[in-house]
Amino acid sequence: MKVAYTGWTWINGRDPEVGKRQLAQSFRECKFLGYDYVENFAFIRDFYQENPQELVDLAKENNVTLVNLYGHFTFDVEQALDIAKKQVEFLAAVGGKWYNCQNAGFGDDGEPERPTNPEMIDKMCYVANTLGEYAKSLGVTVCFHPHYGTCVFSQEDIDYFAEHTNPEYVSFCFDTAHTTLAGINPVDLIHKYGSRIAYMHLKDVDTYALSKAEGRAKMASFRALGHGTVNFPAVKAALEEVGYDGVLCVELDRPEVCNFHSAEVSRIYIRDVLGL
Repeated sequence: MKVAYTGWTWINGRDPEVGKRQLAQSFRECKFLGYDYVENFAFIRDFYQENPQELVDLAKENNVTLVNLYGHFTFDVEQALDIAKKQVEFLAAVGGKWYNCQNAGFGDDGEPERPTNPEMIDKMCYVANTLGEYAKSLGVTVCFHPHYGTCVFSQEDIDYFAEHTNPEYVSFCFDTAHTTLAGINPVDLIHKYGSRIAYMHLKDVDTYALSKAEGRAKMASFRALGHGTVNFPAVKAALEEVGYDGVLCVELDRPEVCNFHSAEVSRIYIRDVLGL
């Protein structure tokens, strides 16, 4: 399995020149720590859409491979497809192979955890199926990411989404932390959907902090690997059992000290505990 780190947390704005410098910093730091593969949010397309080769050259200069871009679908189906197709085209142009995607959320300040809503999920299924077929023609795999605070989060949501999407075009990216927040053992989810997993996100959860949190504050319980209670050796074993040999991408939305420190903590854990 390949080990990657997601670098979107280094980028704190949309100004192209600032964003480019911060992206370059993420590449340098990730490579220094031993991550040969990286991902980022799909909005970095905005920095390089006039010259995708500039991004290819940047990755080569830092000896990393950009394998994934991560986009978000709104409930405006046509707008979501228009944006996502452009992002997938850009990803293909720079040599990326996976496109992570999720629903962007409910778009209000209301309850982030809600009962399964087939009407909402149907929209995500349509976007994912349509985009997945298009992406496949460009050599890119669409990986849907169940996520807290969105319409595809719980086991019931995931099962409904799986039943209404085409495995030929739509794969999964499961995240060990969001799975934990949903009350799902990631090992069980891997065994259930192993053949559809094309990408994995790894992050830990402080379950004591989680037990004290409410609403969106639950995501503040995410931690670097080894600083929580997720059983990553069991996750790795389950992935091996289902024949997964892809990317394990570490992510931490809110670094505990700074991006470099969290990436370093997780890289040491992966090396010393997982042997990767």
